[in-house]
Amino acid sequence: MRSYEAPAKVNLSLHVHPPASNGYHPVESLVQTIEWCDLLEVDGSEETTLTIEGADLDPDDNLVTRAFEKAGVERVVLRLTKNIPVAAGLGGGSSDAAAALVAAVDHGNLDRETVSRVASELGADVALFLEGGTQIMAGFGEDLEVQQPLAGFAVAVVVPRFSLLTADVYEKWDEMEGPQGDSVVPDDLPPALRDVMPVRNDLLPPALSLEPELGDFMADVRSAWDGPVLLTGSGSACFGFFASESEAADAALAIPLTRARAGIVLRDHGVAEV
Repeated sequence: MRSYEAPAKVNLSLHVHPPASNGYHPVESLVQTIEWCDLLEVDGSEETTLTIEGADLDPDDNLVTRAFEKAGVERVVLRLTKNIPVAAGLGGGSSDAAAALVAAVDHGNLDRETVSRVASELGADVALFLEGGTQIMAGFGEDLEVQQPLAGFAVAVVVPRFSLLTADVYEKWDEMEGPQGDSVVPDDLPPALRDVMPVRNDLLPPALSLEPELGDFMADVRSAWDGPVLLTGSGSACFGFFASESEAADAALAIPLTRARAGIVLRDHGVAEV
């Protein structure tokens, strides 16, 4: 049996543009993988099966299953252990699919030259997890530029008990005629983030409109942390910056009424075999 870590990500900044003719929204996002991982285990078998632990997900309608189908991998038993909260903007599903593609390469059914193409067919965020680390993602997720690794801070991540669906948030963004999120004052950011790009999330206004509890939740977190609180992706997970993993862990534990919370260090790579 071979095992693969599939890391979560946070969108340190997310700029959204009006939809193109294909209906999808071009974005520009500073993305960072973090050390919060799902685990995909792969072994040979007489038939392909997928079991999922830690989340109520349909094995027959899952990006991992689709990734192996596209790769032409047959007769494997798959076990996915979900540690990353779903429907939270942390990219767990896309990362799981990337782990499946890496596993497909290792099983000899997919060459690395076609991995990126298959990744883009599976979803906009899948390809970024192949390399991981610090990246600027542009276009529809296919334009990736690896950056110098960020350092000097950890993040506290807290996931409220409610979820937000990505499609709903983008639809609301269109209805609201493309609002911008408020930019974080540079002095409130870790030094490593002050000169990269304006730090804001343009999906925050529609997320707040769709889920009124989000505003109260973020206000409570901001008060507890005495610092900026950002939404990752389309939400509902929020995060803040701290000097160390231990400080981030203490900050996360100070927030009640969550379905997940953690203090996490940055990860300088993506999917990896363990």
